[in-house]
Amino acid sequence: MASVNVNRNLTDQFYRYKMPKLLAKVEGKGNGIKTVIVNMVDIAKALNRPPMYPTKYFGCVLGAQVNCDVKNERYIVNGSHDATRLQDLLDGFIKKYVLCASCDNPETTLLVNQKKGTISASCKACGHLSTISSQDKLTTYILKCPPDQQHNAPGASVSKRKKKERDDTKYRKDGQNGRSGSPQHDSDEATTTLNETNGGGGEQKIDPDNDWCDPTDVAEDLDNSALKKLTLNEDLEKSVHQRMQIFYDFVKEKIPTNGPIDVSIQKEIVAEAERLDVKDKGVIVLCEVLFRDPIKIQEKIKTNRHLFLRFTMDNPKCQKYLIRGFELTVKEFPNELLPRVAMILKTFYDFDILDEKVLIDWADKKKSAVKELGTQIFEKAQKFIDWLKIAEEEDDDDDDDDDEEDEVQVVYDERIRPDKIIELEDSKKQTEELKKSSETRDKDLDIDIDAI
Repeated sequence: MASVNVNRNLTDQFYRYKMPKLLAKVEGKGNGIKTVIVNMVDIAKALNRPPMYPTKYFGCVLGAQVNCDVKNERYIVNGSHDATRLQDLLDGFIKKYVLCASCDNPETTLLVNQKKGTISASCKACGHLSTISSQDKLTTYILKCPPDQQHNAPGASVSKRKKKERDDTKYRKDGQNGRSGSPQHDSDEATTTLNETNGGGGEQKIDPDNDWCDPTDVAEDLDNSALKKLTLNEDLEKSVHQRMQIFYDFVKEKIPTNGPIDVSIQKEIVAEAERLDVKDKGVIVLCEVLFRDPIKIQEKIKTNRHLFLRFTMDNPKCQKYLIRGFELTVKEFPNELLPRVAMILKTFYDFDILDEKVLIDWADKKKSAVKELGTQIFEKAQKFIDWLKIAEEEDDDDDDDDDEEDEVQVVYDERIRPDKIIELEDSKKQTEELKKSSETRDKDLDIDIDAI
């Protein structure tokens, strides 16, 4: 089985901490479609975390319900999800709940204080003790179901399996002796039915020996209002305005006040935009959140270039919405931004966030999202647009010149050497002249001899 580094930001092939590459299998169809994480138990063992923790994390981020079948080692996320995307989301879980905040070493142990409601991570490598933020919805589940230290011990699973085998043997004997207890009856008592909100149904069998995986509905693990907000089907049924508001709240919470945005957070923002089906329009929200200080807009563009590119690269429609978001920002801060429209647009262009074709089309059509200031915005941007058009024409001329040069090279091949041809012709002429002069001299000699 292929393995990857636990900290995938490190590309060292000799990195000692490895985990299996996540394998996902999509089952079912229609409303009952679901994604089974085939090797979640092996991944959790490599991370030294219960398998339900990363599974729950996927449910929180994707807004989907999760099912836990401990007996058959099946960990399920409702909906169809790509293994690559889940692997990227797993990086976010590892960074927050596995890696040490000081040395980035994955040899950490979670310490849960249910009375104080705090979760800490103790690093065995450097001894650092850090507190994990309780803003993530997964912390609610961890506080309710802390990791069982005996479950993480090397021989714990073996002892539980032996205990279960002894219990099964006892049940079989009781059934043979005619007692009321039977394996079917007792297993039914340990079975909990979990109704799925997406239309599919089924039973979720819970192993009573695993304390960290209670037979509870997902709605009990997470806050009801938060779960309702994250439910995929319900969100997609909302209007675009409502979905944009959800995305705005998400981005505002994730983006730090100062400094660059972490790569994992960038991926979460893009994933949330895709989940809400507002990726094209999502850049309007980015403008609203990032451009709160009109003086530092160009600095913000440079700092968050990669976040913008995740939305606008090879996406002209998204680029048009970005221009609209910029126009709305100008409307909010007209005194500070109107004189700098051309410079800010050039910054977008220089960092490949906006293509020249999109900018020229926008200027030619003169359709502004801000009717009151639209004319002024176009006037301020006109010099930059003219510069773009001239540069485009020069590029076209250069292309034409290159074509002409190519034609000349085809007609006048380098192998043709006129200088050598001229030399050969001169040599031939000289030979003929020498031959004629020799014949004349011989005639003269003959005449002299006869005269004598």
